[in-house]
Amino acid sequence: MQRQQVSAPRTTVHARNIGGIQETEVTFDPGVTIFVGRNATNRTSFLKAVMAGLGSENVAMKGDADEAEVTVDLGEETYTRTFSRRSEGVDRAGEPYLDDPGVADLFAFLLESNEARRAVATSADLRELIMRPVDTEEIQAEIDRLQDRRESLDAELDAIDDRKGELRDLETRRKTLKTQIESTKADLEETEAALDAADADLETRREEQSELENRLEELREKRAALDDVRYELETEQESLDELRKERRECENALDELDDPDADATAIDSRLRELRERKGELETQVDELQSVIRFNEELLEDDGPTSPVAASGGDGAVTDQLVDDAVTCWTCGTAVDPEQIESTVAQLRERSQSTVGEVDRLEREIEELRAEKREIEQLNEERERTESRLAELDGEIERTEAAVNDLRDRREALTDEIEQVEAAVEELEDEEHEEMLDLHKTANELEYELGRLEGDLEDVEADIAEAEAHIGEESDVAAELDDVNEQIEQLRTRIERIERNAVEAFNEHMDSILDRLDYENLDRIWIERVEREVRKGRRNVSERALELHVVRTTESGAAYEDTVAHLSESEREVTGLVFALAGYLVHEVYETVPFMILDSLEAIDSARIAALVDYFAEYSQYVLVALLPEDAAALDDAYDRVTEI
Repeated sequence: MQRQQVSAPRTTVHARNIGGIQETEVTFDPGVTIFVGRNATNRTSFLKAVMAGLGSENVAMKGDADEAEVTVDLGEETYTRTFSRRSEGVDRAGEPYLDDPGVADLFAFLLESNEARRAVATSADLRELIMRPVDTEEIQAEIDRLQDRRESLDAELDAIDDRKGELRDLETRRKTLKTQIESTKADLEETEAALDAADADLETRREEQSELENRLEELREKRAALDDVRYELETEQESLDELRKERRECENALDELDDPDADATAIDSRLRELRERKGELETQVDELQSVIRFNEELLEDDGPTSPVAASGGDGAVTDQLVDDAVTCWTCGTAVDPEQIESTVAQLRERSQSTVGEVDRLEREIEELRAEKREIEQLNEERERTESRLAELDGEIERTEAAVNDLRDRREALTDEIEQVEAAVEELEDEEHEEMLDLHKTANELEYELGRLEGDLEDVEADIAEAEAHIGEESDVAAELDDVNEQIEQLRTRIERIERNAVEAFNEHMDSILDRLDYENLDRIWIERVEREVRKGRRNVSERALELHVVRTTESGAAYEDTVAHLSESEREVTGLVFALAGYLVHEVYETVPFMILDSLEAIDSARIAALVDYFAEYSQYVLVALLPEDAAALDDAYDRVTEI
């Protein structure tokens, strides 16, 4: 997957008071530029100056300087960084090439301390490193939000399906009501016609009938009121049953809530202890890194100012190399550079060990945070359930009072109806019996007709509401399809980056091993695996990238070796290829066309030459710091810079 190269301009970098550099200016063309020299010849300082101009924060000022500056002329564009030493630290200003150098620091600026490059040697989490530029937490949060929305839309579609069944029942009910209304109207018309026929002598009996009709009207009204009360009583009773059912469910839910295994206060106390310990270790790491950087500058510079002199002390400044010896800034004696390099290596190991302890504390802190969140969620659920129980008790009490009141009204109306019926019976006689029966029938039919027409209006309203709800089905289904597509795209994005990173590493690792010809080393490859890890009180499945090493015996038999058995040269190559995979997968070349390589001494000259040739295929500018004997093995066509 060689990246297509495009034309790039000549670049000029001017640096002042960076690392061991007092002032220098270097111009180089696209392609490979080799910075040739022995240790302490400011090669690394210049590479850091380039990084600073591009936006990296991994830069140090000259020990005896209060101000520093880097300018990068890239074609017609100019990028600057300025640094000013203050009592509280170093102020940074200017307009660098990159606004956010995080990805470049991880995958393009491959100094010896580069985190991706050191991943194999330090047994770092390869998946975390390759996925760091991707905000996986934000993506997962968006997936969770979309899944909640998907569940809501699924529930809405289920509700619409239910409404379709309800609509069929409502339409059947409407048809039945219309039939009943027509039948009732016909019966009422027939009864009214009979009344008209039987009422020929109405004038002579008007006075007698008036009282009877008043009583019948009163009887109809009271029966209608009784029906209303019965309906309201039935409704309230159903509500009461539902409230009691919900209360039982809340009580069961409250009983099923587990008590937390731990106390949130105790977890907070433990978190404070871990954060304090983490802070102490991070301070130790900063102090170790400061000492490491100073000693590295001591090896690179013609002689840095001692910490005492740099801070304004009265100590003498010794800034020179004598016969390949370095003056120790602590005791003032001449020390062999190799002795200092050995000490720096020990300090690096101590720093890496401390960083590992910081990572372990961070994981424990995260586990405690997760456990605390579970406890808080459990307590919140308990509080919500208890609050709902209290609300239900109030609603049940109010509904029971309403039920009792409706029962009293029902009994009162029943008594009143019996009294009116008795009065009607007193007014009835044989002469009026047929007329009274017709009036009763007419009154009952009018009441029944009114009830049926009211029911029909309610059914018509329910049908209109159901049809409107069903009409939303296509919109809901379309939104559900869109949500599913978004979820798949988000999941595929993380999956694609992981897969491409693994494929890129394995592909380039195979190609490079073919070129470097390591004895009995057949293959180094990465596998995507699922692991069970403990988070809080639960075991969860977590994805990881696992590095494998395959070797062959003298007899030609293949076997899987461990990463710990890789030689220093093999580890360095593997780390560089891992960084190259990240450089390509995250398309770092689209934002910064530079790749910087330093401290390759652990690899022999021929393999360094093959490695640089390979890396040159994927970046417009490849800047490499090499010792003279290593540089001699590289193509003579590559530009060389011998003085900085």
